Amino acid sequence: MSKSRMWWASIAGAAVVVIGVISAGTYVQVQYSGLQYGEPYRLPAGSGQQLVVPAAAPGSEATSDPDLPEALDALAAQHAGALARFGGHVTDVSTGETVWDHSADQALRPASSTKVLTAAAAILSLGPDDRIETQVVAGAEPGTVVIRAAGDVGLTKESIADLAEQLGGSGQEIDRVLVDTSAWLGETLLPGWDAADIDAGFIAPMEPAMLYGARLGATTGDVPRSHTPAKDVAAALAQAVGASSSGTARADDAPADAQVLARTSSDTLVQRLHTMMLHSDNIMAEAIGREIATSRGKAPTAEGATAATLEILSQHGFDTSGVSIHDNSGLSPENRITPKLLDAIIARAATERELRDLLGALPVAGGEGTLQNRYVKAAGRGFVRAKTGTLTETSALVGTVTGENNHIYTFAFMSNGAEITGQRAGVDALASALREAGAED
Repeated sequence: MSKSRMWWASIAGAAVVVIGVISAGTYVQVQYSGLQYGEPYRLPAGSGQQLVVPAAAPGSEATSDPDLPEALDALAAQHAGALARFGGHVTDVSTGETVWDHSADQALRPASSTKVLTAAAAILSLGPDDRIETQVVAGAEPGTVVIRAAGDVGLTKESIADLAEQLGGSGQEIDRVLVDTSAWLGETLLPGWDAADIDAGFIAPMEPAMLYGARLGATTGDVPRSHTPAKDVAAALAQAVGASSSGTARADDAPADAQVLARTSSDTLVQRLHTMMLHSDNIMAEAIGREIATSRGKAPTAEGATAATLEILSQHGFDTSGVSIHDNSGLSPENRITPKLLDAIIARAATERELRDLLGALPVAGGEGTLQNRYVKAAGRGFVRAKTGTLTETSALVGTVTGENNHIYTFAFMSNGAEITGQRAGVDALASALREAGAED
């Protein structure tokens, strides 16, 4: 199995500038600190000049490009062979109109665009500021401490150092560090997943504590993952506190009311969603899915997570009929989602504040994450923000773009049953056509 892989372009461009300044660091500040600047340009009062044309606000009376549906039809026909079994849906959120519907009710294999459902359900159920707390408690035996893993798969060396420092001030003599993984239940590798993807860097056994997403030898990227992620956390903390042994806890290794000796918190949900969407992080998606399950009182399993995800979306007015998901990351080839549902979620995020954080997590075409090397010469470069999805004979693209007519469009394009390169070319062309909407000939 192959890997599954602001607001608008003006903000995306600003983000690139900020990143460049930060990367230059102190050198730039020192090198250019003595420069003198002239007075900034001031627009003369009453000049009538408009330097920035805003995108048309939702609910505006402006009409969309009347030629756009025909242009999308022509592109879909042009790429029909490469797109094979294809579905697409486009909404002009500036007017509320459905611009284009191409078999959008058929449920297709979504690959990592499944993460759009996960992100929406997480925001709706957990809230943007949600964090996961990992505690270390006194064990039942003297000299033993137990890490109560709670689902933080983004622990870092700084997290471990902080826990070790707190333990050092607790007055406890520590000889053994154990990790309790009972917060999650069920299989650690789900049906449809390929165990080879652990060493390929796309997934790890789903255990509720990991260092850097169980990556080995690196902190980011698709590098080989550990087969024993929770044990690795216990071993890291044991080394930090000078304990002689580590391992997995049994049920009686720490009482329910054990004294909490140290604690650390994860990034906020918004930060974790950004990590998940930008680089299509499967482990983060599955971890967030189990957190969703727990928030709804369901079993902290893949089944509980997927059921809770669809339940939340349905209760918030989304049509989930015909949709079936078996994981929250999109690695499962058995997942089926309609383009109509995916577009509806992005359209809601573009028009209502509650889901707005989802848009900020989407990669910018030609600029970052899974879209960094796409749209090199296409009109959508810098304007399309979208979640990708890639599995064998599967390609999806779900996101938003501002057209040249300053209308805001959301879209979901999904292709099954063809070679990936051709599929990507087709969906990228469709998204770029939305950017060109209203362009003068």
